[in-house]
Amino acid sequence: MGKPASPEKQGVKRSFSRAASQYDEIATLQKEIGSSLLAHLPSECLREKRVLDVGAGTGFCSAKLAAMMDEVIVLDIAPGMLNEAKKRVLGTARYICGDAEALPLRGESIDVIFSNLALQWCVNLDALFSELYRVLKPGGLLLFSSFGPSTLRELKLAWQSVDQHSHVNEFYSIQDLSQKMCRHGFVSPVLETEMKKIRYASALSLMRELKGIGAGNVTLGRFRGMTGKTKLQRVVKRYEEFSLEKEILATFELLYGSALKPKA
Repeated sequence: MGKPASPEKQGVKRSFSRAASQYDEIATLQKEIGSSLLAHLPSECLREKRVLDVGAGTGFCSAKLAAMMDEVIVLDIAPGMLNEAKKRVLGTARYICGDAEALPLRGESIDVIFSNLALQWCVNLDALFSELYRVLKPGGLLLFSSFGPSTLRELKLAWQSVDQHSHVNEFYSIQDLSQKMCRHGFVSPVLETEMKKIRYASALSLMRELKGIGAGNVTLGRFRGMTGKTKLQRVVKRYEEFSLEKEILATFELLYGSALKPKA
C-alpha cells in the first residue's frame, strides 16, 4: 500500500481546537472505540503505573485511565481539546499541549502509552514511533487504535466521480503501522482490524459530523477553494446511488494495535 496523503499538522491543530467544545456531543463512535481499547488493557498494567494518553482529546479515556492507574499524563496537540480535558476530574493528571512526534518527556519515564484514534493524524510515523519508544520504560506497553485506509471509502468514491482533488482524509494501513513499530525497536506486535458500517440520514449529515468533530479533510493536497453548491449536490447524489435505502452507510476500518519495548 502506498503512503497516504500526509495530514497538515497545523490544520489538525486548528480543526480539533475549533471542534473541542462540541466534540463529546457528536463523537459517539470515537468514544465507543476508546472504551473498546480500554478493555484491551492487560490487568498487569493497572495500578501504580504512569500512563501517557497521546492525542487525549477531551479526556474521555484519560478520565477512565486515571481511575485505574497511579498517574495519567494527558497530551494533545490542540489547545482547545486540552482545555476541555482539564474540566474533567482526573485526579493526579498532568496536562501537556504537545506533539506526539516530539514528546516533551524524558526517556524511559512512561509505563504505558495509550492512544485512541490519534496516530492517523501524525505526519511522520518514523518520528512518532521513535519518540514513543524513547519515552517508554523497558518492558513498557504501547496500546493504540487508528482508522485504516478503507475508512470513508464511499465518500472518497463519490468525490472521485466529481473531481480529482483530495477531499477525504487518507489513513495508514495495518502494514504501515506494523513495519514502523518494528523498525523502531518494538517487539511482540499484535494488530487487529475490524470493519464497521454506520448509518447516516444523508451524505451531508455525515460530512457535517466529520467537520463537527474536527475530522474534516486536513491532507496537505486538499482542495482549498470553495466547493460550489452544484458540485456538492453531485457528490450527495452519487453517494446516495450506493445505497438501496433512504439512509446511507459509511465504512470505518478500525485498527487496534499493541507492542512492547524489550526489557533491558
